[in-house]
Amino acid sequence: MAGTMLKDERRLKVGILGCGAIAQAAHFESATKAHNVELYAICDVADDLRERMVCMHKPEKSFRDYGEMLADPGLDAVVIATADTFHVPAAIAALRAGKHVLCEKPVGVNVEEVQDLKRAVQQSGRLLQVGHMKRFDAGLQSAKAFIDGEMGELLALKAWYCDSTHRYQLTDAVQPLIITSSNAKRPSADLKANLEHYYMLAHGCHLLDTARYLGGEIVEVDARLRQRFGTYCWFVDVVFSSGAIGHLDLTVAVRMDWHEGFQIYGEHGSVVGKTYNPWLFKTSDVDIFHESNGTTTRLLGADGHFYRRQLEGFAAAILDHAPMTGADIDDGLASVRGMVAISQSVRTKKPVRLAEVLGGLR
Repeated sequence: MAGTMLKDERRLKVGILGCGAIAQAAHFESATKAHNVELYAICDVADDLRERMVCMHKPEKSFRDYGEMLADPGLDAVVIATADTFHVPAAIAALRAGKHVLCEKPVGVNVEEVQDLKRAVQQSGRLLQVGHMKRFDAGLQSAKAFIDGEMGELLALKAWYCDSTHRYQLTDAVQPLIITSSNAKRPSADLKANLEHYYMLAHGCHLLDTARYLGGEIVEVDARLRQRFGTYCWFVDVVFSSGAIGHLDLTVAVRMDWHEGFQIYGEHGSVVGKTYNPWLFKTSDVDIFHESNGTTTRLLGADGHFYRRQLEGFAAAILDHAPMTGADIDDGLASVRGMVAISQSVRTKKPVRLAEVLGGLR
C-alpha cells in the first residue's frame, strides 16, 4: 500500500536517552521509520515530557532511570540525545552494560574525556557511532566516492558552514513543535552563556567532520576569529596529512540564506557542493567534474533523511556486520581535537598541531 513503511524481520532494538529538541526533531521519527530498527524504549527523568513522547511514538517500554533501561536484556543499543556534557558518561555506562551506542555530536567537550570513552569502546567490544549525520548525505557520499576513486591526488579543499540569521523562521516552519519541560535535566552551566564555545561545539564540529570526511586527516590548523554585531566568524587554514591544504569558514550567523558547501580540487577532476539547512532533508547539490571526458555529473532524487539513514547504517553494521560508514570514536576524537586546536590557535595567534592539544575550549 502506498505510504506504508516496510520493516525488516530482524530489527535493532533501540532505546533513546533524552526527549529534548534533537530527539523530537530527528531521532524518534528516525527510529520509527528506519527499516531495520525498532523503537524499543524511551528514557527521560522529566515524567511529563517522557509520557507525552511515549504517547506519540509508542515504544515498547518507558524508563525514568537510565540504569534500569540499560539493565533491560531486550535492549540492543542506545541513542544518546542529551546535552553535550552528558554524552561521555552516558556512553560509557551503555558500553559497560553491553549496549551499542549512537551518540549525538560532539561526542564530548574535552579531549581527555573522549580519550576515556575511546578506551571504554575498545574494552567493550561494542560499536560506537558519532552522530555526524552529514556523512549520510548522498551528495557528500558521491563526492567521497569520486575522491577515493577517480580523482587522484587531492590538491586543496575549501569548505564553509554559515548559519543564517533567518534559520529559525525556517526551522519553526519545518520541524515539529518542540515540547519542553521544566523538569528536564540540564547542565549546571548555561551552554549558551559563552556563544564562542557554543557555536563551535554546535556547528564547528559539523564543518570539521565534513572536511575530514572528504579531505582526510587534519594535522594542523591556523585560525583567526572576528566577532562583530553579534556574529562570530572563524577563518581556519588547515593542513591535511596528505599534504593537501585547506580553508574552513565557520560564520554564525550570516545576513543571507543558509550558506554551506565545499570546493575540492584534484588531479583528475574537481567537486563543488552546496548543502542545505539539514531540516529541509534535502540532499546536497554536488557537481563532479571529470577531467577524463570533460563532463559534469550530479546525483539527483536521493533520499535526504540523513538522520534515518544514519540510524539504518548503524543498525546494519551491528545486525549484518556491514561496513561502518558513520563516524567512529576516532572521528569523534579528531573533531574535538580540531575544535580545541582552533580555540588555542585563535588565542595564541599561532598554528597548532592537533596531536598536541589537550583540554577543552578556552
